[in-house]
Amino acid sequence: MKEHILLVLKQIEKEYDVKILYACESGSRAWGFPSKDSDYDVRFIYVHKKEWYLSIDQRRDVLEVPKHDKISIQVDKLLDLNGWELAKALRLFRKSNPPLLEWLHSNIVYYQEYSAINKMKKLESQIFSPIASIHHYLKMAKGNYRDYLNRGEVKIKRYFNIFRPLFAAKWIEKHHAFPPIKFTQLTEDILPSHELRIVLGDIIKLKKAGEVLDPNPRTEFINHIVETEIEHLEQYVREVSLNKSDPTDVLNQLFRETLDEVWG
Repeated sequence: MKEHILLVLKQIEKEYDVKILYACESGSRAWGFPSKDSDYDVRFIYVHKKEWYLSIDQRRDVLEVPKHDKISIQVDKLLDLNGWELAKALRLFRKSNPPLLEWLHSNIVYYQEYSAINKMKKLESQIFSPIASIHHYLKMAKGNYRDYLNRGEVKIKRYFNIFRPLFAAKWIEKHHAFPPIKFTQLTEDILPSHELRIVLGDIIKLKKAGEVLDPNPRTEFINHIVETEIEHLEQYVREVSLNKSDPTDVLNQLFRETLDEVWG
């Protein structure tokens, strides 16, 4: 599949007249618990030629292949590609956007070229906002909990949509740094109880076996853990205030340097 992914990326470059700087896996494969029929969720950052940016009109700054943007070769049905143009990515980086940071921390990198991504990674410690990221993950965990666990039965894969953002927020609280992508690294570091570790271990086995859609009776034990941690994190973000300097000038320079490096 990697060979096919690289072929598709090269075709995107050719047909959309861009250069791809970075491409990685962002879904369950990167999290460490894919099932047999999991999609390949490829996310990438790309840059246009200089002339593209010298326009009085705003232009579309994403590429979604094959969902909305087509290419002339066949794309595997399990492959979903979503790319952000570099200026868009840097604006989100300035906001400490967690989805973008997850891309940069992915443990499955399909492609990387030029220096922009390494420069972004070096700047992360200066730009990363623990509070903004906790707010993002807490909102995600609360929404998924409301949608899934408050039902009579919960599909197995839905547990990860609650515990992954919840544990990511707790990692940030503990380490003041962006969390690892692999779910097992999160659980080994911040699980509140040995009992929950056993429960989640069993769920992961079922997920990997492909039993994604089987209902699983909810337990009051899991509900209690989720509600307690959400309440704790809500209190934490109300009490903590961390200020960061504006990185816009540095990111503008990074952007200009990348255009020169890539296109000359």
